[in-house]
Amino acid sequence: MTDSQKSRIKTFLQDQYRDARSAENAGKIEDAWASLERAHIVAQGMFAPHLYSHWRMLALATKTADIREVFGQLMRLALAPLGNLTGRLPIGNTGRSDVSAFAHMDIPTDLQAILKDQIK
Repeated sequence: MTDSQKSRIKTFLQDQYRDARSAENAGKIEDAWASLERAHIVAQGMFAPHLYSHWRMLALATKTADIREVFGQLMRLALAPLGNLTGRLPIGNTGRSDVSAFAHMDIPTDLQAILKDQIK
């Protein structure tokens, strides 16, 4: 991955996390989840950003008292390092507990452009 690609991904992730926080503060919880899901899709192939995405999801689930999501995020925080170390990640997965942690999903078109050199 080139420095330009890394910079583009870093900026995208920062924007998504900022948007998630703004939506959360405005009480727009579904919008916050949507931003965190988009961040997860892009961050998934990178160890630290992947874990951070799940950490942010856990924080939102805790704040909203979504017990199912809390447990789902705790499981994903435990599994994510193994997935990153082995390279066995479900591409396109949104990272939420309402989908299997092992399910591959279609990547939205706009995110495909960001991930074009990482998608195989």
